[in-house]
Order: sequence, then C-alpha cells, then structure tokens
Amino acid sequence: MASAGRNAGTQPRETDKNVCPTTGRPNDDRAGAEGRGNRIAGSGDPVAIVTGAGRGIGRATAVELAGRGYRVVLVGRNRAPLDDVSAAVGGHMRRAAVAVGDVSDASAVTRIVDEATRAFGRVDVVVNNAGLAPVRTIEQMTIAEWRAVIDTNLSAAFYLTKAAWPTFVRQGGGVVVNLSSLSCRDPFPGFAAYGAAKAGLNLLGLALACEGSPHGIRVHTIAPGAVETEMFRGLMTPEQWPTEKTLAPALLA
Repeated sequence: MASAGRNAGTQPRETDKNVCPTTGRPNDDRAGAEGRGNRIAGSGDPVAIVTGAGRGIGRATAVELAGRGYRVVLVGRNRAPLDDVSAAVGGHMRRAAVAVGDVSDASAVTRIVDEATRAFGRVDVVVNNAGLAPVRTIEQMTIAEWRAVIDTNLSAAFYLTKAAWPTFVRQGGGVVVNLSSLSCRDPFPGFAAYGAAKAGLNLLGLALACEGSPHGIRVHTIAPGAVETEMFRGLMTPEQWPTEKTLAPALLA
C-alpha cells in the first residue's frame, strides 16, 4: 500500500521494470487486455494472489484482474473487507477466494499459496501490496515496530514470491508485481523504516528479475507517490495534502 514522499506529484512512477541490470534484457510485456497474456502453459483461467486486498490499491487491483478474466485469491488480516471484495468480483462464481492470514508470517504465506494451488491448479501472478506505515522518528520507534514494518513491507514480498516461485518455474513463467513507494527516495520525516523497506523491495525486484528471466518470470516494481487510500489518510488530512494531488487506486491497478 504505497504512500508518498515529500515531493510526490500526481503521476505514478514505476521503477525496476523487470530489466535485469546484469543481462540488460527488457521486459517482454505482452499481457493481453482480456487476461490472456499471463496465462502460462496449462489450462484454465489465470490465477492471481493479491495481498492487502481488502482496501485501497489491493482492492482496486483485485477488481481489475477479475474483470480481465483472472481468478483472484484475496489475502488480508481481516475477513470482512475481503468478503466484500469477493462479492464485488463474483466470488459465488469462483472468481475469487478469500485467504485470511498474516503475510509477515512465512508459514501462513506458504499455506495460502499451497491452498491456492490446490484450489485452482495454478498460480500465474502474485501482487505484493500489503503495507504498514507508522510515522515514527528513530527516537520514537520501538524494535518491535521496526521489525513489523520491515516484515510487512519487505519480508512478506519475499515470502510470497518464494512460495510461488516453484509453481512459476514448473509452469514456464509467472509475474511478480511489487508495490513500492516514492518514499524510498524522498521520505516524509518519520518514514525511515517504511522508506528503507521499500528501498529494499526495489532491489529485491531487480534481483528477482535477473533470477526469473531464464524461467520466463517477469518482475515489476511500481513506486507511486501519494495514493488516495485509508492508510494515506491516516497519515495526512485533506488539509495537509489535498485530494486533487493524490492518485486514485484504480489508476495503479
């Protein structure tokens, strides 16, 4: 769930778009508008796992993917908002499945991927969107808070990607989408942990692009500025940051 840096404008920014710095190979971005392009070898509609899917960018992404023909696994800590999204994308038609879990728990993430694979027979896309962004100076931040921010924004992406990786390799390809933030370059005061985690996510994306290239695995890391989400409004009031200066979540989906 991306948040802004101090100088964030109104346009999304994308970094590390699956160009391996070692090979220099550009992204082969042939995803079809109807969801056909990411259907890796095999049968059935493509499947995407979206973390932080109950609100904001995660919700918008899940709705967009379902509209493009994907079956979507909705991941989050709380069931109620996930059920709402499931209903919105046609959960009764097996268009969506709800997976309640803590993405900072590696065993919980592995369980979610295993269950998705058993339920749908495949996984084609993972969207690492879950985020945690408390505003704390270094004097204020506790060790537990630091770990929670790093685990939610960085380690969780590693856990989910690692759990899905063998399936991607077996299928002959897959897509990883990481939601980073402009704060990795220009953080607000008190965003040291969040900005550091997102900077780490950017580098993780670059490294995975190199590792995934021989297997047809593509990696995109997107770093937007201010996005109109509940999390951002928990940090900034409309008086501090006007709505017209923020991005709608659907623009990033």
